[in-house]
Amino acid sequence: MAKSKKKSTTRKPYTAADVKLLKQHSKSRTPVAKIAKAMKRSEGSLRQKALKLGIGLGHQR
Repeated sequence: MAKSKKKSTTRKPYTAADVKLLKQHSKSRTPVAKIAKAMKRSEGSLRQKALKLGIGLGHQR
């Protein structure tokens, strides 16, 4: 039987432009699902980054 290779996860670092965009979405209270699709990142990743930056995220906080 052939063994299937496990897909390795690669982390995409946040750039200064990504952080700026995240702060803009925070101010406009964009839902996290929409931000995730626009930035091509998971909701969990965005929430963790927002937590580290000390900003609120989502339309209802």
